[in-house]
Amino acid sequence: MPDSDNDSKTMTTSFSRKVWIAGAIFSLFVVVLLLFKALFSILLLSLAAILIAVYFRGCADILHRNLKWSLKLCTFLSVFLNLLLLAAFFWFVGAQLQQQISQLSDTLPKTVQNVKDQMNNTALGSKVLDYLNSSGSDLKMKSIAGKFFSSSFGVLSDIYILLLLAIFFTASPMLYKKGIIHLLPPKAKDKGDKLLEELLVVLKKWLKGQIIGFFVIAILTGVGLWIVGMPMVLALALIAGLLNFIPNFGPIIALIPGVLLALMQGPTTALIVACIYTFVQIVQSSVTQPLIQQKMVSIPPALTIFAQVAFGLLAGFWGVLMATPIIALLIKIVNSLYVERQPYHKYEVK
Repeated sequence: MPDSDNDSKTMTTSFSRKVWIAGAIFSLFVVVLLLFKALFSILLLSLAAILIAVYFRGCADILHRNLKWSLKLCTFLSVFLNLLLLAAFFWFVGAQLQQQISQLSDTLPKTVQNVKDQMNNTALGSKVLDYLNSSGSDLKMKSIAGKFFSSSFGVLSDIYILLLLAIFFTASPMLYKKGIIHLLPPKAKDKGDKLLEELLVVLKKWLKGQIIGFFVIAILTGVGLWIVGMPMVLALALIAGLLNFIPNFGPIIALIPGVLLALMQGPTTALIVACIYTFVQIVQSSVTQPLIQQKMVSIPPALTIFAQVAFGLLAGFWGVLMATPIIALLIKIVNSLYVERQPYHKYEVK
């Protein structure tokens, strides 16, 4: 009997210990998830800063190859000249751009109300508005849009953190690369160094594609709207070009203010403007994008949309913006660390 009592106490103690261990592991998992969610916005800003640093270093490499000057001097010139060009752009165009954006923000609410008034004049439009008002879809859409395009810490804080990190990454990229490699086990250091170089190539190719797409979209949209005689051409063209950095959702969002403004001039103008945006996207997707995608990581469209929605709900605007490069990096990491090690990787991602 004493032995059975001791065995029972031992089993009870062992069970209690397992419960405490399981509870501690679960608590640690929850803490890690909460910490990751809290730091996710900073990680996204860091990735955006790395992309800016990649752009600065790319311009520095071009200067270094052509001028044969020291890389440090070319890096300084790259940052200085790009900031100077940005300041010059806002100096000469900033006043006009600010005026157009102010007009756009003042005009759009009136245009939306005008569209609602026109819809109320038709039976189908009235039913649609009644359904939206009764179901609360309008408030839901505003809430989702607010989450999607909210800033992490505020616009000025985001810009300050972004520029500060970008300058640090541009000034001494090898310092951070060596720090990451130093954390790896000895056997994984060579593989880690090679993988970081491959990820850098992925970021360079993605950034080149987005910059080319920005200029194509902005120029074609601006020329088309100018021919039609639309107001605020510069602001609409820049919005269309910048939103090209957000696949799938960006072109649709860029279309909305242009069409709403065109409705003020009549349904025919709105239809023409919608056709211009559609034509520009067709040209970009059928001519420019295939040339870019040949040298980029191929990303499944459904995976991109899923990542944009998930990251957008998690981190707002930066989540939507950084979803595509994050997926491109993850595909490359999985391909290098897992797929290529399989004896037969039939479905290799190129």
